[in-house]
Amino acid sequence: MPADPVSPLHGPVLFFDGECGLCQRAVRFLLRRDPAGRIRFAALQGPTAQRFLRERGLPRRDFESMIWVPDWENRTRVPPLFRTDGALAALAELPGPWRHAARLRALPAGLRDRGYGWIARIRFRVFGPPKPHALDRPEWEGRFLP
Repeated sequence: MPADPVSPLHGPVLFFDGECGLCQRAVRFLLRRDPAGRIRFAALQGPTAQRFLRERGLPRRDFESMIWVPDWENRTRVPPLFRTDGALAALAELPGPWRHAARLRALPAGLRDRGYGWIARIRFRVFGPPKPHALDRPEWEGRFLP
């Protein structure tokens, strides 16, 4: 097996559907509001996410979920978070008022995830496919894993 290209990486990683316009917007939202640059990103379709999913026996074709890996360096010991748990964990990582959105975790996960599932089903009709955009800041490119 090839060496893990991101093994020395510390901190959280968010896996997202790289073929989803809404997901692309969510990633840009997080990039703009994470001035410390703690959050890293990888498309679920890419080799880093696919390897992560395969090693954990998780579905590798279900792209309707954001997956939050709280600490990449300890990814084998710390369980990932899926759907609304993952999205809310990403918001909790941000400074300022956005971190307060994580209080929505007080709602039952089943209720939150039903709403998440509904949005996931209509996202392509409403938001369309991702549109190629240059990143707002060149240094953001280093925050994306293969």
